[in-house]
Amino acid sequence: MSTDSPAPARHNEDATSLVASEPLNLRKFEDGDHTYDGYKEQIFVADESHKCPVYVHRTPPCQGSCPSGEDIRGWLQIVRGMEHPPGEMTWQEYAFHRATDANPFPSMMGRVCPAPCETGCNRNHVEEFVGINAVEQFIGDTAFQEGYRLGAVPAVTGKHVAIVGGGPAGLSAAYHLRRKGHVSTIFEMQAELGGMFRYGIPGYRTPRDILDREIERIIELGDIEVKTGVRVGKDITIEQLEKDFDAILWAIGCQSGRDLPVTGWSETANCVSGLKFLDAFNKGALQTTADRVICIGGGDTSIDVVSVARRLGKIRDIDQKERPEQVIGGYIAHDAAMAAAREGATVTLTALFERQDMTATEEEVSDALTEGVTVLNGVMPIELLKDETGRATGLKMARCEVDENGVPSPIEETSFELEADLIVSAIGQGGDLTGIEELGNERKLIAADALYQIPNRPGHFVAGDIIRPHLLTTAIGQASIAADSIGRFLNGEELTRRPKVDVFHFDLLAKLNEQDLAPTEYDHTQAWGTSTENFAVHNYEDRSFREVIGSDDLFLAHFDKTPRYRRKTVVPDAEGVLSHFKERHLGLSEEDTQAEAERCMSCGLCFECDNCVIYCPQDAVFRVNKDEYTTGRYVDTDYDRCIGCHICADVCPSGYIDMGMGE
Repeated sequence: MSTDSPAPARHNEDATSLVASEPLNLRKFEDGDHTYDGYKEQIFVADESHKCPVYVHRTPPCQGSCPSGEDIRGWLQIVRGMEHPPGEMTWQEYAFHRATDANPFPSMMGRVCPAPCETGCNRNHVEEFVGINAVEQFIGDTAFQEGYRLGAVPAVTGKHVAIVGGGPAGLSAAYHLRRKGHVSTIFEMQAELGGMFRYGIPGYRTPRDILDREIERIIELGDIEVKTGVRVGKDITIEQLEKDFDAILWAIGCQSGRDLPVTGWSETANCVSGLKFLDAFNKGALQTTADRVICIGGGDTSIDVVSVARRLGKIRDIDQKERPEQVIGGYIAHDAAMAAAREGATVTLTALFERQDMTATEEEVSDALTEGVTVLNGVMPIELLKDETGRATGLKMARCEVDENGVPSPIEETSFELEADLIVSAIGQGGDLTGIEELGNERKLIAADALYQIPNRPGHFVAGDIIRPHLLTTAIGQASIAADSIGRFLNGEELTRRPKVDVFHFDLLAKLNEQDLAPTEYDHTQAWGTSTENFAVHNYEDRSFREVIGSDDLFLAHFDKTPRYRRKTVVPDAEGVLSHFKERHLGLSEEDTQAEAERCMSCGLCFECDNCVIYCPQDAVFRVNKDEYTTGRYVDTDYDRCIGCHICADVCPSGYIDMGMGE
């Protein structure tokens, strides 16, 4: 199949050019090579095959690289119309239920997740990755518009779990525990649930109405009590939780930003953490910022800080009592009327690493530059500059080198000064363990074992940033695993090792049951020729729990180049950014969402291309009867006809066929 010419993009005027690459060439013969006789003996052995087809399910790399373990291939297949919903359910709702098996926040994840799944996508070896985030946003937003609810939950078991922290990890844990039948009580020190979704990420990235609905859906499951404005360690003790609950999950997140490692930082009023800056903004207290803002970082938090600072702008003649640091410190709140007098602020982001090595996504960095932020890469602060009053006036910086351990060192004779009225540190965060110090380690975090238990504290579990600050999707995935561990603990079961590939998997038996195609019950009597029996699933092997399929196992030449269907991203320029708080990501249309999902190569699972049926020279591979097939069971093999030529495996685009039967 030719791959020289890209297919035209449908309904997508914004589709950009493909990633430059050489056309794929998987030819088995070079030009001028006409020697093809003699291969018969290498393929056939007395009309008997050494090996015949086995249909092997493996995990695709998108799922393997997803920290929350979503069944990404599964809901992409539903969106593209390959896997059909049961009964009268729409594909939109079916996709929503499949997506929320692992993660109850599809709208939020579709907007803010940095998408390691897209980095891992095997389509990168053909052209550009599948726009997984855009499809997930469509699924979540459609659920919001249509009022979809989460699936039914079982009767309660009588077990009660305390969840300390109502952010992404805590809410995810409450969701998964309720699906296991367990009651939970969430203790949240803030006035509202949401954690970093609400207090750490600006609303133009996580629209609050959609966030509220995704949280409400979890609470609507019932038997999830919420206590806000309660701080464990102050308002209630650890001992009291241990007395009142059967298990405890600590999901308190990290609210304390790391100080910049320069002398005098902690006692300087206009030197603040990125988390405190964003918290003040998201609570509505911070209405304006300083004339010159410097943020030190390079990750997602630093990008949010500088983007907010550009949008807030400055006040020309601000009252000294209403300086930004006073608001961030919690002493006052800006009058909303101040917004009318704002003008653009000068905002600079500095990072230790070069642009390509920053932890923030390339898209976020590019957007910040468009909005008028100055980005300085490969530099480090070496001295805090102050005036006679003790107020910071800037930073002395230097070019730097970073060793293999991530430790920077300044390069001699490269120093320079940056002036600033507000300096924000976004170089990491730690937990606030006030009142619960006994749980913490030397890094102000809480240790966890592989099953998210706290060592030497039976019944105590932990998930999220308080283990190690990372991505929101990581916190959600950890909470899911922690909920499994808690469930086993409550049931008195041994906590065993998790699968090597620890994600939500396609379950062929569950799919057969859903479609009323379940195998018959085995009566435990000896049977010859099990291929004719209905109590077994024939020539199918599930390796998804231990294997991730790579591009080398796919027939890449099958896939035409098809431009990605891109959602529109609203990024104001430097002149228009002031007071621009409109949503950033505008979702794809339904038609474009389905077209983008069709770009998925279904790595590791059959997507009904018919190549194996068409190219089998013996007609040994055949479609399963229409009233008997479903996802994962579309084709079968007649081993009386199979001669082991391997053609079916060679032309299988998704790598679903292994030559595994026989020797």
